[in-house]
Amino acid sequence: MPLIKRSAAEFIGTFWLVLGGVGAAVLAAKFSGGPGLGNIGIGFVGVALAFGLTVLTMAYAFGPISGAHLNPAVSLGLWAGRRFPTSDLVAYIGAQLLGAIAGAAVLYAIATGTSSFSLSNGFGANGYGAHSPGGYSLASVIVTEIVMTFFFVLIIHGATHPRAPKALAPLAIGLTLTLVHLVSIPVDNTSVNPARSLAPALFVRGWTLSQLWVFIVFPIVGGVVAGLVYRAFFETGELPAEIPTAGAPRESEI
Repeated sequence: MPLIKRSAAEFIGTFWLVLGGVGAAVLAAKFSGGPGLGNIGIGFVGVALAFGLTVLTMAYAFGPISGAHLNPAVSLGLWAGRRFPTSDLVAYIGAQLLGAIAGAAVLYAIATGTSSFSLSNGFGANGYGAHSPGGYSLASVIVTEIVMTFFFVLIIHGATHPRAPKALAPLAIGLTLTLVHLVSIPVDNTSVNPARSLAPALFVRGWTLSQLWVFIVFPIVGGVVAGLVYRAFFETGELPAEIPTAGAPRESEI
């Protein structure tokens, strides 16, 4: 598949991740049902499921095309594990960043359709200290982002191994991202994805941009370490970086 088509798949997939995941946080997490109904929003459990479902659906849709990384930390983690070529990194990461920004722009256009919306509520941005949902410190957020991204990328490596059931790989990856969010939303709104963090920060600006470095640097650290660990301890040879789906042959099988 030409790089331009694979990059387009990454753009669309990351667009969907931000629109679906951050959109659930902004539009549906604390939705009021009107008089007598109170808050009937989906809460952070619903937001966690939304992020997991975006990755699951895009992995089935675009896994055979681009691998459905949808995340610079995943691309760099696969690269560190020798599952992804250096020559494709810039195109993939650029497409992911642009897709995330486009998704946030569409979400902003939707969210501003009501007078109750305000960017001061954070627009689903990640933060620490006073901007952490639970008031967690910078140190707590750094540990969270490294560890959660490490396990997310490690599981991607394992789920896409040739001996793993290829039809179940997107399900395993989507459920892992759901679990990651269930644990870490109270800490920092969960990043594990620099593109997801960048997009809302560009709209909120101010404190989000000053804290953004944390959600770029440490997910990448976690992803790269996961790739190195998987390659050192569990890999027996170089493998394709795709996320296999039902009925989609691996490159080695063609």
